[in-house]
Amino acid sequence: MIQFSNSDFSTCKARFQGHPGFIQALREDNHAILSWPVLVPETAIATWNLYYFCPEHGVRLNWNRQSPDAHCCPVDGKIWRGQPWDGAWWRGLNGLNAKACYQLGLLWQLTGDTEYLDKVRQILLGYAKYYPDYEVHGGIPCNGPGKANAQTLCEANCHLEFALGYDFIRDALSHEEQRYIGQRLLREGADFLIAHRVRQLHNHEVKISATVGVIGLILGDTDYLEFAVNSDYGLRYQLEHGLLDEGLWFEGSVHYHFYALQGFCAFEKLARGTRWSLLSLPGYQKMLDFPLDLLLPDGTFPPINDCITGQQALTHSHIYEFFYAVYGKPRYGAVLHTIYQKQPRNNLDALLYGVSILPDTFPALVPDETLHAPGAGLTLLRQPGSDQALLLKHAPFGGEHDHHDCLGIMLFNQGHHWLPDLGTTGYGAPAHYQYYKNSATHNTLSIGRTNQPPAIPQVINWQQEPAFCWLQTKVSWEGVLPPLDSHYPPATDTELWQGVVFRRNILWLAGMAVDVVEVENPHQQELDFTLHVDASLAESPAGKACQWPGQGVDAYFHSVTRRPFNGVMPLHFHHEDKQLPVWLASEQETALYTALAPANPVTRNISYLVVRSNQARYHLITLYDLSGRNSISLIDVAWQPGSVALHINQCGARQVMTLPWNKGTPQIID
Repeated sequence: MIQFSNSDFSTCKARFQGHPGFIQALREDNHAILSWPVLVPETAIATWNLYYFCPEHGVRLNWNRQSPDAHCCPVDGKIWRGQPWDGAWWRGLNGLNAKACYQLGLLWQLTGDTEYLDKVRQILLGYAKYYPDYEVHGGIPCNGPGKANAQTLCEANCHLEFALGYDFIRDALSHEEQRYIGQRLLREGADFLIAHRVRQLHNHEVKISATVGVIGLILGDTDYLEFAVNSDYGLRYQLEHGLLDEGLWFEGSVHYHFYALQGFCAFEKLARGTRWSLLSLPGYQKMLDFPLDLLLPDGTFPPINDCITGQQALTHSHIYEFFYAVYGKPRYGAVLHTIYQKQPRNNLDALLYGVSILPDTFPALVPDETLHAPGAGLTLLRQPGSDQALLLKHAPFGGEHDHHDCLGIMLFNQGHHWLPDLGTTGYGAPAHYQYYKNSATHNTLSIGRTNQPPAIPQVINWQQEPAFCWLQTKVSWEGVLPPLDSHYPPATDTELWQGVVFRRNILWLAGMAVDVVEVENPHQQELDFTLHVDASLAESPAGKACQWPGQGVDAYFHSVTRRPFNGVMPLHFHHEDKQLPVWLASEQETALYTALAPANPVTRNISYLVVRSNQARYHLITLYDLSGRNSISLIDVAWQPGSVALHINQCGARQVMTLPWNKGTPQIID
């Protein structure tokens, strides 16, 4: 066995003996495999797991081992039949078979029970029988093809666990079985992955390289290892070139940041102590540290870019157990301490790779100080001693998994996500592309209801003073985007955005946030500035119902009203017993639309505000009262050529804030 030395595995066995219920839990986790005869697809019938979503509700369907051609929605019980769900069902089976190879192979090592050995042997021999003759197939957007599955990434994920399971039972196999599985499954798989790894920075290429590297370690093949680690776009290249300055994975999604790190981790679990390991490089600790700086007051990560609901939760014991044991950094222990407040410490990674005992005390995990990360393109404004937080995304374009939301914001206060980032749903569900990835469904700018083309925003000015923070940002759509070392779909509607400049400045104070927007719209296109609020809007003043387009992203909007808007307008939002007073101020006559559209999942709605204008230069102010006491009023706004002056009443005291449009310092006079 390559994964553990005899002494290390003896330690692991002793730990499992201290958790007698865990072996039963592993059995239950593999119920669909243990309770039925081994089923291995004879042809390349499996497609993509992200097709296994309800197209109406955007939630994952209930996978049932006994139901390969009828797929049940957990929301309303509706049965979906045919493609793409049938092919996705087989992808689910491949995943369960692969997981069973790893977990039941481990159970064989722990218990000596031949039931587990026999299942893993049958699965591996079954795939070895059919795998070389599986037809290459695919068609998944932005993905290479597969054989057992429909994308190269899924192929890598399955082969990783096939290889680990093989390593667990290899010594119990005959030489002929070892040769048969090693050649027809593991080598065939590794060679296929090598042939289809793409020359790009991408989380997929990390996972593919990691699997090739693990197979190389298990089979003792240095050619595989050299390709996995040291070739162009191998693991070393990805680690050294795939991180933004502060350590965020370039794709800009916290989920894909951890997904890439998971691939590195899978390789290092076997490579540690060998010449192939990259643990001495600084990249891993940067990747482990930076997401923790982004934790919101509720202990979740911001679901920016592609993040399916649930992936924003801090559940990464499978990563931090291993790296805490390697680096011993107290902060990583604090992650584990936080996770284990909600669940026992009896997972595989804790028992196989973690330290024996976690210390009793750890540093606080969720920061309460403002984070300004210009390289990663994220500023998370916080108020010490409170749960107020506002995130402004000014990140460089991250490729395929980015969303069209340059200079978008999120707002958290009073334990609630008032201005959320909705993340997304399964990529095979229609709402992923039609709704969740769009500019019009983020707290940002859209032109003609189209999506922002790729761009790289700029930070114009950043000031952090004892009394306030002042952030000035800008993004323009002109010229050619600098190339990204990663493949992504071509932008559309770029002509509508030519010459558009979007500036967004945030003034952040205790109990208050002021959002200052300026749009240069030289061709006087129809511009929409959108805010969506997870709360109910108290109508003031009343708007009139109006027609709304019924195609594209707009097909998801309903209950639309329109009202004229000029000057200062108060709006009041309520969520349960909490309130968020919002003040809008527009320099020119414009229109304010209100609407309802899906949250995530689509089973409930959130409120939308859309400010629409076709002015050549448009200015908008939004003031948020974060005090929770409805203690702030925006009395008047004085629009000036180089600045805007806000006259505010705060708890009976008058205050004037003069905020520059271009680079400069706010003036606040009580």
